[in-house]
Amino acid sequence: MVDTIPRRLLEQAKQRPDRPAYLVKENGVWKSTSWAGYAREVTQAARALIALGFQPGQRVCLLGFNRPEWVILDLAAMTAGGAAAGIYTTSSADEVAYILSHSEAPLVLVENADQAKKVFAKRAELPTLKHVVVMRGPKVDGAMSWDDFMSRGDAVSEKDVLDRVDALKPDESATLIYTSGTTGPPKAVMLSHENLAWTANVLRDLTKIDASGRSLSYLPLSHIAEQMATIHGPITGGASVYFAESIDPKVLVENLKEVRPTLFFGVPRIWEKFHATLDGRMREATGAKAKLVQWARSVGTRASALRAKGEEPTGALALQYALAERLVFSKIKQAIGLDQATVLVSGAAPIAKEVIEFFASIGILIQEIYGQSEDCGPTSFNLAGRTKFGSVGVPLPGVEVKIGDDGEILVKGKNVFLGYFKDEAATRETIDEKGYLHSGDLGRFDDEGFLHITGRKKEIIITAGGKNITPKNIESAVKNHPLVGEAVVIGDRRKYLTMLVTLEPDAAQKVATEKGIRGALHESDAIRAEIQRQLDEVNEKLARVEQVKKFTILPRPFGIDTGELTPTLKIKRSVVARNFASEIESMYAGDKD
Repeated sequence: MVDTIPRRLLEQAKQRPDRPAYLVKENGVWKSTSWAGYAREVTQAARALIALGFQPGQRVCLLGFNRPEWVILDLAAMTAGGAAAGIYTTSSADEVAYILSHSEAPLVLVENADQAKKVFAKRAELPTLKHVVVMRGPKVDGAMSWDDFMSRGDAVSEKDVLDRVDALKPDESATLIYTSGTTGPPKAVMLSHENLAWTANVLRDLTKIDASGRSLSYLPLSHIAEQMATIHGPITGGASVYFAESIDPKVLVENLKEVRPTLFFGVPRIWEKFHATLDGRMREATGAKAKLVQWARSVGTRASALRAKGEEPTGALALQYALAERLVFSKIKQAIGLDQATVLVSGAAPIAKEVIEFFASIGILIQEIYGQSEDCGPTSFNLAGRTKFGSVGVPLPGVEVKIGDDGEILVKGKNVFLGYFKDEAATRETIDEKGYLHSGDLGRFDDEGFLHITGRKKEIIITAGGKNITPKNIESAVKNHPLVGEAVVIGDRRKYLTMLVTLEPDAAQKVATEKGIRGALHESDAIRAEIQRQLDEVNEKLARVEQVKKFTILPRPFGIDTGELTPTLKIKRSVVARNFASEIESMYAGDKD
C-alpha cells in the first residue's frame, strides 16, 4: 500500500481514536474533534465528492480562512483521487475566477456569503464549475450548505472511498499550490503524494513533534508552509491543531495564550510585530528594572549562542540563566503565549538577523527555514543544536543543495515538485534535465555548511553604470529601526539608489506622542531625522555604489488589498514601483548626478 497523507489519517484514527485531532473555539470554549471523528468527516466528504461525480485527477478549490471544513475537503479531494487548490481570501473576483478556470474545478468551497459573491460574480465565465458549497453562515442562493454537501455522501459506500485510497500512486498530484506571485499571474505547483508524505516525515523527525504537540493554525492555508503545519505534519506526527479565530494580532495573541502551542510557525512580519512590541516595552523600563532587563538579555545572548551549537550553559552561566528565566524570560513568554513552545520557526520570507538575535537574548530561539512551494516548503533548516543566526540552516536530510555557476541555489530531492500544471515551458525552465530545481534565489555556503541567501535573481538591481546590487541586505538593515515598517530599494537603470519607506504605525505614533508631533507623521522632520540616522549608519558599511542617497516616507503602509504585498506578506516590487511612481520620480527629478 502506498504511503499517503490520507492513509496516515486513517492510521491515526486506528492508533489514537479518542485523542484530539483539531479544536475550534465556540462560544468561548475550545471544542475538540477526535482522530476517529476527523477521519469520519474526511471519508464522508470524499463520499460526497464521489456522489457529485468527482473523478480521480480532478481538482476542487477552497476559498476561506482557516477552518476545519477547509482541511476536511482538502483531504477528501486527495482521498477521492484528486487534488485541492487553495485560493487566498484576499483575492479579487477576477483572481478567484482565474484559479477556478485554470484548475477546471467542478466544485468550490467558500467560507461565507462574502466570498461566495466573488464566485457568483464570474459564474457565467466558469463552465466547468458545477457546485458551490458554503462553510458556514446564512444560506446562499445557488449554493449548498456544508451539511447539505456532507449528506450527499450517504449515497456512496465507504468501500468506494477506501478503494480510491488504495488506488493512489506516489507520483500523482495530491495538491495544487497557486503561487501568490510577486510578478505575473500565479502558476500552479503540482505536489505529489510522495512529495507531501516524504517531506512531512522529515519535518516530524527534525522537530520531534508527536501526539503531545499543539499548534495554532492562522496563516493562509493556500500556502504550502501552513498546509505542512496544519495538515500534513500533524497527521504524520499525531499532534493537535487549534484553528485561530482570526488573523487580527490582538485576537491571535489571545489565542496563543490560551493554546500555548508547542510548535509555532511565523512569517517574518509576525516576528517583527512581536519584536517591535516587546522592544518598545523594554525601552520604557527605567532604573533597576531597566538594569535587570539589560543583564538578563546579556545572559540570554550568551546562553543562546551555546544552545545554537548544541551545548548547554554550565556553571555560573547556568545559574544566571535560571535566574533570568524566572525573573524576566518566563514572564515575556507567558505574555505572548510561547512559554511551552519547543519549536519556533520563521519562514516564507527572509528575516533580519537582528530580529532573531533579539529573541535569542530573551530566551526564545527561532529556527529559520528556507524553501519554496516547488519543494514542499523546506530546502534547508536551522536545526535544534545546529543553528547559525543569519543563515537559513543546513540542507534537509536527503536533499541535495548546490550553488550554480551564476550563484543560484539548486535543489534536488523527493520534495521537488512534479511541475507546473498546464505549463510545460515554465516547468522546463525551473527543473533542468538533471532534476535540479532552479530556485530563483542566490546563495552561498559557509565553511560550516550553512546556507546563506544573498538575494533573488529577478530582484537584482542593475544600475545605469552596470553594477549589480542585491537590495535584500540593505533593506533588512534599514528595517532594523523600530520606526520602519517596510523598506524598498529603487535604482534599476538609475544612476544611484533611493528608497521607499513605510512607517511602523504603533512605533511612529509613540514617537509622535513623546515629541508632541502633530499632523501627518510621514511629513514629520523629527521622524525623518530618525530614519536618516539609521540610513547613515547602514550606508557607512556599504560600498559607494550600494549606498542609498535619498528616501521617501510613504503616507501609508503597503497592503495586500492595495496589491503591494502578497498574502504571505512578501513585497511585490513591480506593484510598489507602479503605485508610487510619482514618489520615485520625484527623488530623481532634476538630478544630474
